[in-house]
Amino acid sequence: SLSRRARTSQLCAWLGTLRHRSDATESGRGHLLPWSAAASATATPVCSPSQQAPAPHRAPLLGAAEAVGRRSGGHAMSLQWAGYGLEALTFNADNGFLEAILRGYKSNLLSAADYNNLAQCDTLDDIKLNLNGTDYAPYIQNEPSPLAVSRVVDRCTAKLVDEFRHLRANATGPLAEFLDYLTYAPMIDNVVLIVMGTLHERTVDELVPKCHPLGMFDSIASLAVASSMQELYRLVLVDTPLGRYFSDTLSSADLDEMNIEILRNTLYRAYLDDFHAFCMRQGGATATIMADLLAIEADKRAITITVNSIGTELTRDDRRRLFSSFGALAGQGHEALAACDDFDQVRAVVERVPEYASAFSRITQAEAQALDRAFYELESKRLVLSFEQQFHYGIFYSYFRLREQEIRNLMWVAECVSQKQKNRVHDGLVIPW
Repeated sequence: SLSRRARTSQLCAWLGTLRHRSDATESGRGHLLPWSAAASATATPVCSPSQQAPAPHRAPLLGAAEAVGRRSGGHAMSLQWAGYGLEALTFNADNGFLEAILRGYKSNLLSAADYNNLAQCDTLDDIKLNLNGTDYAPYIQNEPSPLAVSRVVDRCTAKLVDEFRHLRANATGPLAEFLDYLTYAPMIDNVVLIVMGTLHERTVDELVPKCHPLGMFDSIASLAVASSMQELYRLVLVDTPLGRYFSDTLSSADLDEMNIEILRNTLYRAYLDDFHAFCMRQGGATATIMADLLAIEADKRAITITVNSIGTELTRDDRRRLFSSFGALAGQGHEALAACDDFDQVRAVVERVPEYASAFSRITQAEAQALDRAFYELESKRLVLSFEQQFHYGIFYSYFRLREQEIRNLMWVAECVSQKQKNRVHDGLVIPW
């Protein structure tokens, strides 16, 4: 058996590796790197607490580390730089139950075999019959015939919303705030929908049913009856969690002049920057994994904005202001994207990031609409990988993103079946397994 001194030396080396990974995260967050790369790195641990002052929020752990050091012949070590691995000590006390529930939800996502069975369906009733053998059964089995594609999507979305509300009702502390952030994206879509409807003088009865249920809030109906853009701006500012994004980036005058998509992307930029900053404050595995996942979303939006704004009146500076402050393309990549005038220039910029080069190699100018699908495929694989690690909030983000992709897949299958285009079913599916 190993002596106490040898075991302590091994512990120092392990903690040094974790500190190296944490430092790599601090210095390069938002850059897409293989998650396993940092694990193989080595670092020389500092074995004197005087050389590394403990962070205030980890101070209670320092005494235990010094005690271990004294019992091991003076090899005291500061656990400040061991924080990356210590979330395992307390995570399960507050979040272990919800993580177990979530992993159970994840095991019931549709498999490749399920999609193959759905691809053989001839009618929407056949799709309903197949879904009766899955977790969607309680939500769709009592739907009357004939089914509509929109009804299938609505019932599948209802399952996602029920699962989210169950988790949110039982969440506490930082996890509760993390789950709240997941509702802000559909909330932005709902507010933009209301703004668009108000500009076109649509009624409340038309607009509210089209809103995403995960992004609903108490005063959403009052937004739809706002008599002016100034009143709508005031209601959003006061009555929704999005108020800080409006106040920081927009004024009431902007709503009259701004293009709706510019409004949407301005709010999404503020939201992603805020969500990214929140995740970085959590530290540990949550910061590492969420930095990678959010970077994909930020880069996808930057590339999409660039492609869609080519040939429009959007200036280089205006385009640049719509990009998030992080991501693999942040900095020089964003500057280069802002200056692009055609799709080939966009391709040249994006292919500097190896993870994106393979996706762009399959897209031509005529197939620019396939951009979203290429990023969905890349993101789905990263989302699945996040479940390989425990004790972090990233799996909650990953699960709901995977469930949203599953609903998009079901909508595509249902549309193909209803339009008698079964031969195209597999063309639009994104299966992460």
